[in-house]
Amino acid sequence: MESDVQMSGTRERKRVMGDMRTGYGEALAELGSINKDVVVVGADTTQSLKTSLFGHKFPERFFNIGIAESNAVSIAAGLALAGKIAFVSTYAAFIPGKCVDQIRNAIAYPNLNVKIVASHAGLSVGPDGASHQQVEDIATMRAIPNMRVLAPADEYSTRRLVFTMAESSGPCYMRLARPKSPLLYTNGDVRFAIGSSNILRDGNDVAIIACGLMVSEALDAADTLAEEGISCRVIDMYSIKPIDSDAILKAARDTGAVVTAEEHNIFGGLGSAVAEVVCEHNPCMMKRIGVKDTFGESGEHDELLAKYGLKARDIVGAVREVVRAKKR
Repeated sequence: MESDVQMSGTRERKRVMGDMRTGYGEALAELGSINKDVVVVGADTTQSLKTSLFGHKFPERFFNIGIAESNAVSIAAGLALAGKIAFVSTYAAFIPGKCVDQIRNAIAYPNLNVKIVASHAGLSVGPDGASHQQVEDIATMRAIPNMRVLAPADEYSTRRLVFTMAESSGPCYMRLARPKSPLLYTNGDVRFAIGSSNILRDGNDVAIIACGLMVSEALDAADTLAEEGISCRVIDMYSIKPIDSDAILKAARDTGAVVTAEEHNIFGGLGSAVAEVVCEHNPCMMKRIGVKDTFGESGEHDELLAKYGLKARDIVGAVREVVRAKKR
């Protein structure tokens, strides 16, 4: 079930920025001090993903195997078979991009204790362009049996989910964004459990359900809509599989309108997962914000969000539509 989290206003929220990759690397290093069974496998991006922080502290448990992503996944599987908690990381374009066969057959099918963490997901790679942008990963990974799928919204939630994954047996996939982003969580008591979510702002006219960097955009949209008298419930759906069906259905019943927001293809991601729950159990007005079944291109991250309709103003427009529609 979801938990309620008190949020600050837009200006306060944007004063402090965080880096998901730094949060990931530092959390791994801390986790390694606590649990000697944690091992880390990298694929020539260990500086970028900050997993080198773990490697400096625990070189005997750190394996940078170079540009061989499929091999990295298989090595992580072997380490899990030896009783280790294996974290394997690189860019999302490569894992899962190049490694679905190994992930499916070597990790998910035998239900091994491997944690796949991919950075540069979505359009956040920016100037590197479509070949390095990954907007299909959530759809790919949530369709694989036994795989859990997570998408933290900021550095703090990234840190907490590293520990959550380590404490939960079995395969997990977590996607991280490249750019710095606003710190949304400041309360150390906030829980991050697989299969749960957090209400960051309560409201009764519409529910905005978002993940990743789009949670910040959703909160900005809610601020704008509040000035129009539209009360928005904003839910950080950081666990996409398993998804928090109870929170979704309660939001659908309480508000009668749902908008989803994700930095991912409109097909197969968060919006599809939410729609599956809503359509089967409590149909209501719904719109999805996401990349509309197209590849990205080279550009700065914020420019790409604007071009592909992933800004707060796009969420505002979708909310206005569903609120008008439910009144007809």
